[in-house]
Amino acid sequence: MTIGKPAFWTLTLICLSGIACRTNESPEGQVDDLQITTQLKSRLASDIGASSVTNISVNSTNGIVTMSGQVDSADARAKAETIAKGVPKVVRVVDNLQVASKP
Repeated sequence: MTIGKPAFWTLTLICLSGIACRTNESPEGQVDDLQITTQLKSRLASDIGASSVTNISVNSTNGIVTMSGQVDSADARAKAETIAKGVPKVVRVVDNLQVASKP
């Protein structure tokens, strides 16, 4: 049995759209990651300071937290990592924070 060109392309588009919509996370995992990010940003704001948090980007995927951006000191960087590790459901922290050099 052969398929005509319109049917082939329709089938191909359906298959590709299904692949494109798939995520590597369950809905529950996505909610967990959103909660992790929210809790971490809140804790960073209260413990390090709101002005520092605006320079820190936080991303959480499957419980793995990645922080990037700039902080004022090595102590602030260490504190941010400690805070991140203390957030429930965090499985690992990737610290890409840079210490801004003072002029």
